Amino acid sequence: QVQLVESGGGLVQPGGSLRLSCAASGFIFDYYAIGWFRQAPGKEREGVLCISSSDGSIYYADSMKGRFTISRDNAKNTVYLQMNSLKPEDTAVYYCALHSGSYCASSPDYWGQGTQVTVSS
Repeated sequence: QVQLVESGGGLVQPGGSLRLSCAASGFIFDYYAIGWFRQAPGKEREGVLCISSSDGSIYYADSMKGRFTISRDNAKNTVYLQMNSLKPEDTAVYYCALHSGSYCASSPDYWGQGTQVTVSS
């Protein structure tokens, strides 16, 4: 069955960096778009970044442009979220999601369990 396992979260100081990983199994990884989402306490889940099967990426929010990037390694069935210049408002649980198709316009259908990112001094 589909499994998505996030890792790499933790506590980081403002201005620091983290790289999150999403290890996937149970489907043909190359064919599908994978997205990163986050949910802060008391807020709704929001999109962060998505990468299509052809390595095209889209940002769901302007606040992340220039700071976050997404990449995928099809040989390792893994998607990465590189987060730089982190801010306290980036504190959230970060989830990766398997989209239903090759493009990021398709709906996210399967979710990982999430990894906590806390940005604090």
